[in-house]
Amino acid sequence: MSQSKQPTNYGALGTLVTVFFFWGFIAAGNSVFIPFCKHYFHLDQFQSQLIDFAFYTAYYIGALVLFAYGAFGGKDLVGKWGFKRSIVYGLLFSALGAATMIMAVKGNTFPGMLLGLFIVALGFSLQQTAAQPFAIALGDPSTGTSRVNLGGGVNSFGTSVGPLVVALALFGSTAAITDEQIAGLSLSKVITLYTGVGLLFVAAAALFFFSKKVPSGILEEKTEKANKALYTLLIMTGLLIIMFVPVFNSYKTDLTNAPKEEIDAMQVYRLKWLIGALIVVVGGLLVANMSAKKKPEGWGAMQYPQLVLGMLGIFAYVGVEVAIGSNLGELLKRESFGSHEASEATPYIIMYWGSLMIGRWTGAISAFNMSARTKLILQFIVPLVAFGILIGLNTLAKYDMKPLYYYVVCVFIQIAAFYISKDKPARTLLVFSLLGVAAMVVGLMTTGTVAIYAFLSGGLFCSIMWPSIFSLSIAGLGKYTSQGSAFLIMMILGGGIIPPIQGKLADIMGIHHSYVIAAVCFAYLAFFAFAVKGILKRQGIDYDAEVSAGGH
Repeated sequence: MSQSKQPTNYGALGTLVTVFFFWGFIAAGNSVFIPFCKHYFHLDQFQSQLIDFAFYTAYYIGALVLFAYGAFGGKDLVGKWGFKRSIVYGLLFSALGAATMIMAVKGNTFPGMLLGLFIVALGFSLQQTAAQPFAIALGDPSTGTSRVNLGGGVNSFGTSVGPLVVALALFGSTAAITDEQIAGLSLSKVITLYTGVGLLFVAAAALFFFSKKVPSGILEEKTEKANKALYTLLIMTGLLIIMFVPVFNSYKTDLTNAPKEEIDAMQVYRLKWLIGALIVVVGGLLVANMSAKKKPEGWGAMQYPQLVLGMLGIFAYVGVEVAIGSNLGELLKRESFGSHEASEATPYIIMYWGSLMIGRWTGAISAFNMSARTKLILQFIVPLVAFGILIGLNTLAKYDMKPLYYYVVCVFIQIAAFYISKDKPARTLLVFSLLGVAAMVVGLMTTGTVAIYAFLSGGLFCSIMWPSIFSLSIAGLGKYTSQGSAFLIMMILGGGIIPPIQGKLADIMGIHHSYVIAAVCFAYLAFFAFAVKGILKRQGIDYDAEVSAGGH
């Protein structure tokens, strides 16, 4: 007699999917928020990237605090609270961040706005740590992956419509707005936006809190000790603070009418400290792994080279994904890229984040039980349908979408990449990374529509990387799997370091050539995909085992 399946809690799942939408919506909304702040506060490209820095650094700090609590207290804090209360607390914390944004707007202070975004993202860090086990617990375990992938697909939809909604809230219209109009906007528009966002956070928290059907998800398991890994991360954090303080202090320096020599000196000064931060992360992790090889005791998950290289992989992946989108608006203002005003760049930004949606929707097909023939057909149809939805959304917003019609060629390239990859994580990551390198090289060597399409396609090739990197990094970790997952979440920090480095390079060598950073990130990811094969093979692990592809 077959065992009946546990019914899905659709009410709670709907609320959880809303949280996934928030992550994508707020993160992608930064792409429109950045040029607005740049105009209002008279920021250079580097200074404007501090928005991404504040937002993504919070993920690292949040995950580190949770890990430190587990290391010292012996219990996972999220497990102690349960994922229901953890998500409620995370939503309320994000609401507090929205309130901080409103106060900062009233005080007309850019650092205060950065603090608000930091607090919002701290809440996201807690929500994200609890969200995946929560999704699995809302129904039968056998269909848990499908619910996680549903959340990832909705997250990507949030990244697609986020810039459109933020533009509507800030500018009162999605139609083309001139730079002069943006410069004349009142910050009261931001108050309206974040009041709405804060109320949505509170409403979602209330739905979770008062729902009697939502399981608490409290776990009593003890966490694995990893004191050496903790101390290493704390030392790295201290060094990162040392590197970031001069960068933040230099933000106040007004170079508007400064002589060229002073401007050049400040640019080199900032870049030096940012590269120092990059060295701290890369060097710290590599030294930790080398030490762990000699004496594994106390290092926990960091004794596994696939995890350490994967942490750098997540760092590079999130960094390149955010950097391409956040600098896109500035790139499109250049004469060789169409001289688009800030709001005219919105449909391109939507298409970039929508490219992530196209790939993730296609990757989510693998999560469902279907025949090989049906799967092959859907892998062709779904990305084209997703592309059509993006075109339709922009058309309804009264944008001229004709310049983006031929972007479908890039979508066909991605479809071919899916067929070549065959759902194998190492092969998928290698194929998509190499395509990412190729796209960035084409973009760097050309201008106009070809270059724009090339840079936009970075979203297509980033889309499927998260689950591939994640599955390869935690393969073979055994009892350290949960700890390794926490370390990987910390490396979302890449979204806080790599975009400012590109912003600083843009100030020095021009926004176009600064995209060499993206090419380097994709090249590392290709290296990781290649190297991890040998690492896992030596451990007796089948690195080509099929996995279902979701999204972050």
